[in-house]
Amino acid sequence: MFSSFFSAIDPNAPNLHPVTDRVTAADLFGELTPDDNDWVCPGGFAVETHVWYNRLEDGSFLMCQVIHSSIGLWYPTVQFTFRLFNPATKAHIWRSANVSGFVSPAPGTDDKRTGKSDKFTVLFKPATAGTEETYSITSNPADDVQVSLDVSRVASVPGFKLGKGPKGGNTYFGADAENPDGYVWHRFWPSTTCKGTIVVNGKAVPANGTGMFVHAIQGMRPNLVASRWNFALFEGDDGKTSATMMEFTSTPGYGKKGDGSGGAAINVGCVVKDGQLAVVTGETIWPGELADDGVPVQSRAKHHDTKVDEDTGYNAPTRLSYHWKGPSLLGDAPGTLAASVDLPVGDPQAYSGLIEKVDVLGEIPQVIKAVIAYAGTKPYIYCWMNPATLNITLPDGKTEEVKGALIHEATFIS
Repeated sequence: MFSSFFSAIDPNAPNLHPVTDRVTAADLFGELTPDDNDWVCPGGFAVETHVWYNRLEDGSFLMCQVIHSSIGLWYPTVQFTFRLFNPATKAHIWRSANVSGFVSPAPGTDDKRTGKSDKFTVLFKPATAGTEETYSITSNPADDVQVSLDVSRVASVPGFKLGKGPKGGNTYFGADAENPDGYVWHRFWPSTTCKGTIVVNGKAVPANGTGMFVHAIQGMRPNLVASRWNFALFEGDDGKTSATMMEFTSTPGYGKKGDGSGGAAINVGCVVKDGQLAVVTGETIWPGELADDGVPVQSRAKHHDTKVDEDTGYNAPTRLSYHWKGPSLLGDAPGTLAASVDLPVGDPQAYSGLIEKVDVLGEIPQVIKAVIAYAGTKPYIYCWMNPATLNITLPDGKTEEVKGALIHEATFIS
């Protein structure tokens, strides 16, 4: 009896189940339900984030983020992080505040998209006949920074997850996808507008612009989920065109053939054109398999011509490229739509557009730092903001070039 029990577990069975396994080219777009962006606040080992990325009218990059981290039996830690970077003046403000008293829903509402702590309040306003659904963010992450910001989803661009239903947007880890060891999920608002004011050292800065919102969960220890992450957000100068991409590479322990077969790149993205969601993309490229340029759906982030960075020890890119391809969602333009950005960033010791190389262990709470350091990892995040061009190929073969800015990140964990 016992021998049959143990032999039922195949050590070479897949223990990584990418979100792309459950979708076809015809059903990449999964509509968000009202509770898809609720705070889950999972227990165990998990990190949940709500992140609002914005490019302001003066060209600055503004990010506000709430991070909820659960570490086993310890009480969860919550942070509010803030970044404001002006590429013209190179002025850069980064604040990270550990908060207390976090609750969701916020007092006075039963909407779990809201949250409140001693240093921030995030409220949610559903769409009405005359208004778009909106997050209202107020925060004092530091004595010298105050945030008052409304972020609204552009009504003509729906939020999405990759694939339909309650499992849409989810990648599962473990031999049994129905009872997984862990999971990763992403829900997106691909196109947002923001209005508000940031006060820095007593000076008010208008915070009006365009951007995107993402709700993400790593439902397992971060050092077990991924060895690398890539993120890209292109915001067009026209205010109507954007492209988003999120990719992670699985750790060696999770792959197509069990422990030791990891290294799969799981990628989700989208392109917005002329104020309409034009394409949703998703692709998994397994280690040892060449990317097939003939497949109908492509979603890829690539590092080119890497060099060892003396600051971090990682093989860092000197050029990056991002590529989207899939069935057009534009009602008047059926067929295949593709888009790409190819961007040289230079030598790691003198990067063009570099905002910061973030030593993650220096920015996170001590209890989380202890877990990650014990695993022997030293994560770094490279953050850039560069002028860029999004090259779009329409279903009829015509091409368009959209000028704008690319906000992008490359994270190395192990």
